[in-house]
Amino acid sequence: MIDLDHVSKIYENGQPAVDKVSLHVDKGEFVFVVGDSGSGKSTLISLLLKETEPTEGVITVNGFVLNTMRHRKVPKYRRKIGVVFQDFRLLEEMSVYENVAFAMHAVEARGRVIRRRVPNVLREVGLTDKQNSLPRQLSGGEQQRVAIARAIVNRPDILLADEPTGNLDPGNAYEIMKLIEEINSRGTTVLVVTHNKELVNEFRKRVIMMRKGAIARDEEEGGYIEA
Repeated sequence: MIDLDHVSKIYENGQPAVDKVSLHVDKGEFVFVVGDSGSGKSTLISLLLKETEPTEGVITVNGFVLNTMRHRKVPKYRRKIGVVFQDFRLLEEMSVYENVAFAMHAVEARGRVIRRRVPNVLREVGLTDKQNSLPRQLSGGEQQRVAIARAIVNRPDILLADEPTGNLDPGNAYEIMKLIEEINSRGTTVLVVTHNKELVNEFRKRVIMMRKGAIARDEEEGGYIEA
């Protein structure tokens, strides 16, 4: 599903943000990517989204070789990847329903498909009664649920979550991670970048620890142990 073969990303200052990383993630896996700030976690997400190009190595995701992918094929590739960020990134003047539907309009889904699927996804994330609310009327946990609904409404094969609980209190953080775990249980491959040691230790998934751009540890059912 996700393969990195000796991948490096070196920026203009000469320091590697990602340093000779080789990594394989199977379809349906749930993986935590942890490490200190500057360890390369966010660059890894950027590489997987083809927002930045590797300096060396080969990246293959869902059958696509990103190194040789033409620019015109990038939107099609990204349609199969859902992304959730720490800061929600909702459209403030759109309702909950409209925020989620927007992701389907972007891929030119038919109206009847949108009208059927959006309510179903809002039910999955527990927001049926909030569909007409604006983001500013929601709690942080509810806003992140909207962001997750938007990320999964097009039924992606992969969900990338970059610090999805970073702006939440412990109770909401746990509920959001449980929701992501439920999404994974339905077959979606999940990669979660996080600093939240408590959640990593609670959920006991595969843990990849990064340090100075390299993989320092890769452990099944692991915890957040300093490398």
